[in-house]
Amino acid sequence: MRIRVRRTGGFAGIERSAEVDTSGRPDAGEWAALAATVVREGDGDVRGGPDGFSYEITVDGETVRCCDPRLTEAQRALIERVLKEGA
Repeated sequence: MRIRVRRTGGFAGIERSAEVDTSGRPDAGEWAALAATVVREGDGDVRGGPDGFSYEITVDGETVRCCDPRLTEAQRALIERVLKEGA
């Protein structure tokens, strides 16, 4: 499974993106469960706050859009993991 996060906006307007391929990872099941929850939740509230971040989360070609500060718990967890571990 490929999971990509693209973050735009914020005060400085700097874009950041990262991608994780979960194939062959020992924790692939955890990633898959979290990603499935995010995809099932669908698009979030895309009306971000001033200087907030906007996100595109793509899981195997299916994209969900969401914004700070209105992220769900699953969205926030997946975004943080991908941006931390992704290349």
